Amino acid sequence: MQIPVQMKIKNDPNLYRYLREHSYWYKSLNRDPAALRDMEQEMRNQYRLTTMDKMEDISRTISLLQSVVDIIK
Repeated sequence: MQIPVQMKIKNDPNLYRYLREHSYWYKSLNRDPAALRDMEQEMRNQYRLTTMDKMEDISRTISLLQSVVDIIK
């Protein structure tokens, strides 16, 4: 694996954890360092780190707060 790819993975705890959990990426990254983008996208989807996931989480939190306020009234 190329040094820049290794550095990027070591600096991002989520990527590092994902690589440890899904070891098949080692072979892909050794053969094609550009596969790192694909791995990052897959990691974001699995760990719900995409923008849409964050928006859904915020929406759920607001909904929960509204229901709590309604119950208090």
